Amino acid sequence: MQEKNKSIITRRKFLKIFGGGTAVAATALYSCSNKITEANKNVPTDKMTYRINPNTGNKVSILGYGCMRLPTVQGNDNKIDQDTVNKLTDYAIAHGVNYFDTSPAYCQGHSEEAVGKALSRHPRNKYFIATKLSNFDPTSWSREASMKMYHNSFKKLKVEYIDYMLLHGIGMGGRGTDMSGMDAFKGRYIDNGMLDFLLEERKAKRIRNLGFSYHGDVKVFDYLLSTNIKWDFVQIEMNYVDWKHAKESSPFNTNAEYLYGELKKRHIPAVIMEPLLGGRLANLNHSAMELLKQINPDATIASWAFRFAGSPPGILTVLSGMTYMENLQENICTYSPLKTLSYKEHDTLERVARLMLDFPLIPCNSCQYCMPCPYGLNIPGIFVHYNKCLNEGNYSKNATDKNYREARRAFLIGYDRSVPKLRQADHCTGCGKCLPHCPQNIDIPGTMQSIDKYVNELKLNV
Repeated sequence: MQEKNKSIITRRKFLKIFGGGTAVAATALYSCSNKITEANKNVPTDKMTYRINPNTGNKVSILGYGCMRLPTVQGNDNKIDQDTVNKLTDYAIAHGVNYFDTSPAYCQGHSEEAVGKALSRHPRNKYFIATKLSNFDPTSWSREASMKMYHNSFKKLKVEYIDYMLLHGIGMGGRGTDMSGMDAFKGRYIDNGMLDFLLEERKAKRIRNLGFSYHGDVKVFDYLLSTNIKWDFVQIEMNYVDWKHAKESSPFNTNAEYLYGELKKRHIPAVIMEPLLGGRLANLNHSAMELLKQINPDATIASWAFRFAGSPPGILTVLSGMTYMENLQENICTYSPLKTLSYKEHDTLERVARLMLDFPLIPCNSCQYCMPCPYGLNIPGIFVHYNKCLNEGNYSKNATDKNYREARRAFLIGYDRSVPKLRQADHCTGCGKCLPHCPQNIDIPGTMQSIDKYVNELKLNV
């Protein structure tokens, strides 16, 4: 018990990190319910919280629109529903959201074009675009290929300058190789002269802010901060589980408390990704949900994670992939305005984080970098269903448990409904082509084998 208490933040440390006095002021302003229903859609249009970019003076919405998973046409997961993207974009801008994050790698290469079409219908001063040099594959490391990717971003986004340009996935090894994160960084950005080129583009104002997104090897993170390069911002994964327990949820992660602290002491604004930990913090197990409901029964579970991510000073924006209107509305309410966490609430979230670590969830963030699978598997969909069943208690290996039959039925029926049979775990061949693409370093083939074995056991134990 004494060991566990070491991870609970002290009031003095809380005030040092998160600041004092802001919670009370924000509480007085916080008037929008976190519950969005058909009968109550009074989503504020003029209460969005903004953070000032110290480099440009620009006001950036604390809610950023992540465009890694855009809505698709019904019956065709490979075709983006442009009309829906336009409607969501229009609604976001009308309600104060002005930061949109995309990449040449998102949505199987179609995200930038869809985002460009949606945003170009609005005045250029109404939004900030963030995109990335996503040259993960060693075949795209040449200067020619990387330059082509960079210039294509301008064409697809229909812009003459990029507000926020990122070196993408710093710390990840070379895809399909045994390269370390540092070797991959040098191959992608140093040996081909691309970092020098991007710095010149910043001088020419075609890039307004230059930064990087961090995944993986913390040595690369530390190295980049130690150079004499002025980084305008850095994108990190941060949520109330990864704050102190990143290595417990995935051995290759780095605690967000360290990452944020290093940026804060250098006065580098932070952009936050994965505030919901791949959706896992929006679907907690019963015990964790009860802890939060005791404090505020009306708040949505997801809103706690977004408040955590937005509360520390120095956070420029928090990214959320909002595929559905109700997600967008809920997040706008959470940040219109932001109610910063109190000490008691922060302590409760730490308790929730420890409860979550007792459940063997797969650390998948649904980034879809592993997709498409050459054998048609819906890898993120399988993992999402598995994690959902664990959180809801619909998982049991003991056929004598009194709830076994109900859990068995819920798992199998939900599996067939959420993942088509031809895309389920039993079709995994173990080829391993997905392995070098996973930023969480999940043993995808091994996990698929375990899930398939469990499914077969459920089918046999009638």
